[in-house]
Amino acid sequence: MGMRIGLVCPYSWDVPGGVQQHVGDLADALIARGHEVSVLAPVGDGTADLPDHLVPAGRPVPVPYNGSVARLSFGPRTAARVRRWIARGDFDVLHIHEPAAPSVSLLACWAAEGPLVGTFHTANPRSRAMAAGSHALRSALEKVHARIAVSEAARRTLVEHVGGDAVLIPNGVAVRRFAAAPPLPGFPGGGGSLGFLGRLDEPRKGLAVLLEAFALLAPHRPGLRLLVAGPGDPGPALAALPAGLRGRVVLTGRLDDADKVRAYHSADLFCAPNLGGESFGIVLTEAMAAGAAILASDIPAFSAVLGGGAAGELFTTGDAADLARRADALLDDPDRRAALSRAARRAVLAYDWDTVAADIVHVYETVLHGAGTRVRTR
Repeated sequence: MGMRIGLVCPYSWDVPGGVQQHVGDLADALIARGHEVSVLAPVGDGTADLPDHLVPAGRPVPVPYNGSVARLSFGPRTAARVRRWIARGDFDVLHIHEPAAPSVSLLACWAAEGPLVGTFHTANPRSRAMAAGSHALRSALEKVHARIAVSEAARRTLVEHVGGDAVLIPNGVAVRRFAAAPPLPGFPGGGGSLGFLGRLDEPRKGLAVLLEAFALLAPHRPGLRLLVAGPGDPGPALAALPAGLRGRVVLTGRLDDADKVRAYHSADLFCAPNLGGESFGIVLTEAMAAGAAILASDIPAFSAVLGGGAAGELFTTGDAADLARRADALLDDPDRRAALSRAARRAVLAYDWDTVAADIVHVYETVLHGAGTRVRTR
C-alpha cells in the first residue's frame, strides 16, 4: 500500500549538489514504487524547470557551511512556508535530509510532530556549525524517530557532535541510467584521455591536483587530453597550468543529465581527486555504473565505496605526483583498466536505487509501526 511521503532538502534545488541529487533520485524511486511524494526545497531560479512534486520553500542565500558555501533558506517567511507545507501534506512520514542544516530541514524538525526520519550526509569531524549548535540540535533531533547515515563517516560525524546512532544506508545510483551511452564528440581519442566531473570552483573537489598531475603527464604523452565537466570557473587552478597545455584541457561547463552520462563514457580513466569533506562519493558510484576505470584519492569515503581499491585504484590524497604515476601506469595497461571496469560494474549493484529505496521504505514502515499517527504541525 502506498504512503504519502514528504521529503525535505535543505539546499537550493537549482544548484547541483549531492544531497539535491540524492533527494531527487529518491523521490523518483519512491514514486516508481507507488508512493505519493512531495519535496520541499529552496529554489533560487524562478525560471528553473522543476518536477511536479517539488514545492519551493523560498529563495536561498549563500552561507559558509561545513567547509563549503551552501545556499540555504531560513527566517520567519520560510518557517511559515514549511509549516503550511507540512499541514497541507497530510504525510504518513516526513523524511528530513540533513536535519542539522540551518535551513528548511531544521525548520521542519522544529515544526513537525509524528513519524520523522532524518538522513545525515555530512562527514566533517570539525563541524563548527554542529558543535556550536549541538544543544539546540539535540532538542530538535530528539523528535526524529529514525536516523539514517549515508556512510560510516557521516554516522561518525553525527555520533561525535550530536550523539545517538544511525542505520547505515548508502546513497543510491540509477545503475541502468549510466550503463551505456556514446562518448562526447572527439573522445576518448587516440592519445588517451582523463576525465573529471565536479564543481570547478570548489577547492575540495581537487581539480588543482589533477591539473598539476596532467602537467607532469602531458610532456611525454603528446596526445593526452583532460575532459573537465561541471559548473564554475576553474580560475587560478587552470591559470597555473603551463600555457602550452591549456588547449588540451576541454571544459564542458555544466552538463545536462544525458551529456553527464556521456561524459563518464568519454575518458580512458576517470579521476576523482577530492581532498576531503565527502561523506560518500556519488560521482564515484555514477562512474562505476558507467563502467569507468577509476583513479580516486584515498579519502575514507572513496576508499569505502571502491572496496579499498578493488573497484578502482586509489592514490595518496593531494599528491599530484602519485596521481600522475598511477595514471601513467593505467593508461599503458588496457587490461587493468578493463578489469577495474568489470569490478566497478559488479560493486555498484549494491548502490542501485532498487536496493537503496527498499531499505529506506523499510525504515519508514518501522517508524510508522511505532508512531501510530500521521505527521502534523506542533
